[in-house]
Amino acid sequence: MHWLFLLLALAALVLAFNTAHIGVLVLSLLAALLLLLAWARGWYASRIGNLQHDLGAMVNSTELHRVREFVLASPAGQDTTRHSGEANRDTQ
Repeated sequence: MHWLFLLLALAALVLAFNTAHIGVLVLSLLAALLLLLAWARGWYASRIGNLQHDLGAMVNSTELHRVREFVLASPAGQDTTRHSGEANRDTQ
């Protein structure tokens, strides 16, 4: 439906080129600019905006559970609040 903004922007440009009054020229050029921006926003939303779905659905629950178990089973997963420098100081 965003393509209607593009058609209306072209119609506003045709009106701007065919008018003899400066006021109508300025208004139609402004309308063409705004309609062109509305078309670009609608095109962007239809192309890119639909790609931003629920990111949690990209990883199924069994895979998430497997990764969580792997992290908890690893030695680094036991104490994630300590940094490597703090661990070296404690062992000395």
